Amino acid sequence: MAEEQTIKEFLEVLSSREPVPGGGGASALAGALGAALGLMVGNLTVGKKKYADVEARVRSMMESLTAMRDRMVHLADEDARAFAPLAAAYGLPAGTKEERAYKETVMEENLVSASLVPVMIMELAVEILEILDELEEKGSVMAVSDVGVGAQLARTAVTGAVMNVYINTKSMKNRDRAEEINSRAGRALARGTETADKIYARVCTRLKGNEKT
Repeated sequence: MAEEQTIKEFLEVLSSREPVPGGGGASALAGALGAALGLMVGNLTVGKKKYADVEARVRSMMESLTAMRDRMVHLADEDARAFAPLAAAYGLPAGTKEERAYKETVMEENLVSASLVPVMIMELAVEILEILDELEEKGSVMAVSDVGVGAQLARTAVTGAVMNVYINTKSMKNRDRAEEINSRAGRALARGTETADKIYARVCTRLKGNEKT
């Protein structure tokens, strides 16, 4: 699982024919990398006289980012755990009326679970982006590009995970439940992409303007 693997091991399994990890796990890893870059910016900020006025706040953000980074790695594994029974459910027999009914019930339950984990990845990525938004303003100007890269990675977590939501909700029989999950994902998508794009635009403006450090 991602929490115990090296990066190379994760990439090798991701590259294989194994069904997990897949896009959901990769999206979560992108979010974890975004949080990690935020932590890098924090570490380059604290202890500097220039940023003494914001040090307490930056340290608080770093505590949050540490928890979010670790949670993202955990969600990569949760995504794999949620998808495994769904993959198995597709192979259930459906020759009789009873078998079809049972398969439909099992499929529905697992489609919901497989949809909710990527929604959680999206919502956590939005939280990471909101911290990066503040770090872009308060963090070391020496690391402003790292804030920008972190934001793009967290954005990928949002835009990647939403596809895992939609591919599962489209197969759900309970359309009210499916639309409820889609709406939740849609809110995270709108909020996350807007925040990430705002950070990206500001960072690029600062970099192209050759802002002094």
